[in-house]
Amino acid sequence: MKCPFHGSLVALPTPFRQGEVDFAALQHLIDWHVEKHSDGVVVAGTSGEAATLSDYERRSLIHAAVEFARRRIPVIAGVGTNNTAQSVELARFAASAHVDGLLAVTPYYNKPTQRGLVAHYGALAEASPLPLILYNVPGRTSVDLRAETIAECARRFQTVAGVKESSGSMGRARQIQELCDVALIAGEDQLIAEFMGLGAVGVIGVVANVAPSQVAELCRAARPGGDPVRAAELSDWLQPLVRDLFLETSPAPLKAALAAMGRCNPDLRLPLVPLEPQNLDQLLGTLHEAGLLPPGGRRG
Repeated sequence: MKCPFHGSLVALPTPFRQGEVDFAALQHLIDWHVEKHSDGVVVAGTSGEAATLSDYERRSLIHAAVEFARRRIPVIAGVGTNNTAQSVELARFAASAHVDGLLAVTPYYNKPTQRGLVAHYGALAEASPLPLILYNVPGRTSVDLRAETIAECARRFQTVAGVKESSGSMGRARQIQELCDVALIAGEDQLIAEFMGLGAVGVIGVVANVAPSQVAELCRAARPGGDPVRAAELSDWLQPLVRDLFLETSPAPLKAALAAMGRCNPDLRLPLVPLEPQNLDQLLGTLHEAGLLPPGGRRG
């Protein structure tokens, strides 16, 4: 299946207020990304603290995102869990909720074999006709979705449309492209320009949550035939933001940044906790230097 997604696909956090999903803040975030011309949003992914959401919360989040987007921007639902049967049910639900695509992280903790990963993604592909994006992030899951396995999935399952590659290796990205024609999607914000230059269709990233216009522009400028000078300028400008959004485990820095920008509360679900004071000060200082804090906003 040809990947229908391109450009800056924003990995949204799940806003919380007093322990509950803050749907008003979610609507605000989606409206803002429509205004800033982001190319899509991802809900209930890693940045959305999906592992801490109940099944009811996750389904409610997906349904609300589609309702709030109103077809103005594509919605991709995170349906990956470490339980294939649960992921299949989420995929079916997401399709019934009329999302535009699915993102499925490799099962974490179980440490499946490569054959197990093929079987897992095969079950998801059979469960829904929607475009399916595989998600490899071994630093989070302790399992590496190998290039050969991605190629096998793309060959065997027609709905496999892309792979979000978050191993941090450009060598791995090149290997994927050599083995199959599945769409490559950057999963590391510091490698957006490199991935786009290699022919990736876009990025599913974190930094676009605070700098949506700049990341969308970078995706256009860095692709073959784009504007390499402008791409270099944007990459340099984004680098301090990317650095500080990962001072601690994401999405803790992201939520602190969005709170300072007046976009949503900084609330997290345990076991994630607020930033250390020195890290918060550094992050806020970087936001201020980038001109992203509102007038009177907190500064580092």
